[in-house]
Amino acid sequence: MKQTAIPYVFMRGGTSRGPYFNRAHLPDDLETLARVLIAAIGSGHPLNIDGIGGGRPVTTKVAMLSKSSTENCDIDYFFAQVSVDDQQVDFKPSCGNILSGVAAASVELGLVNPTSDTTTVRIRAVNTNARVTATIETPDGVNYDGSTVVDGVPGSASPVQLRFMDTIGGVTGAFLPTGNSVDVFDGIEVTCMDVAMPMVIAKASSFGLSGYETVEELDSNAGFFQQMEAIRLQAGMAMGLGDVSQSVAPKFGLLAQAVDGGSMACRYFMPWNCHPTMAVTGAQCLASCILTPHTVAADIAPKIEDNPATITLEHPSGQIDVIVEYERSESGFNPLSAGLVRTARKLADGNVYVPASVWKGV
Repeated sequence: MKQTAIPYVFMRGGTSRGPYFNRAHLPDDLETLARVLIAAIGSGHPLNIDGIGGGRPVTTKVAMLSKSSTENCDIDYFFAQVSVDDQQVDFKPSCGNILSGVAAASVELGLVNPTSDTTTVRIRAVNTNARVTATIETPDGVNYDGSTVVDGVPGSASPVQLRFMDTIGGVTGAFLPTGNSVDVFDGIEVTCMDVAMPMVIAKASSFGLSGYETVEELDSNAGFFQQMEAIRLQAGMAMGLGDVSQSVAPKFGLLAQAVDGGSMACRYFMPWNCHPTMAVTGAQCLASCILTPHTVAADIAPKIEDNPATITLEHPSGQIDVIVEYERSESGFNPLSAGLVRTARKLADGNVYVPASVWKGV
């Protein structure tokens, strides 16, 4: 079998991992690109045994980077979520955890030159048109050693300072895509919101859940997933996203009162499995929901008046802090930016190989 070699850097970004490619080394058209990514990841087998995926949605993600032609941006970050089992690729959403590795990968791929002991990379998230700045330590190339701990990742590493801007309505065009703070589908109250990631958000108690269930308990609850998916499909239509049965967006989130000193207990769905920790994009949307009056979070959220506000979300593996700068007006709540601290680490580099029958190369 003849094969095509594609250069890549393999990285952990936040609580996800996957290959980071130079976009110029991949096919231009999305149909061929999807076939290449499916082959590289090994989608279609629960262990991704014939590719470099890890058998979970958080390990079948792909970042594709290029120098940006957009004013005030250095790097364009194009994200793809490759499915584990069914050979599907979704180019609609973005991923904030994988974005945590974009600045380092840009240096590793030769797309950005370090400027000093720290380097700030201005990133345009192609999928949603959000702008993000990522600051990493570069005293002598990228530094990966450090004392920053991210719940859900073993050990510690060098910090990645992220600041997200222009995140409202990146997919649907609106902060509240249905025009309502609360909608009702199948008798369940939800808030449909688009901040960094389109989401459908409900209280766990609406499904007879505590909101403190483990990932394993939720993933084995077939009745809940059936009920949730029916609501997600209706909400997707109401949000202007059409038939979302084959799309990972909108994602789904559950809220409950905090039990460990945080602002809220949360469970985030990808959407057909529970996230083992918390998505960076989802964290921003959930934090905005908590801060916005009259949403499903209103009667269980603590009173928060600080601006910027630090929202601490309790997730299955610990906590994540989101620092939200916002403005309030008579018309409602408007998030301006969100800051998070994550980590990233280079795991491998070289070439990944796909059959030449899939793609013969550039």
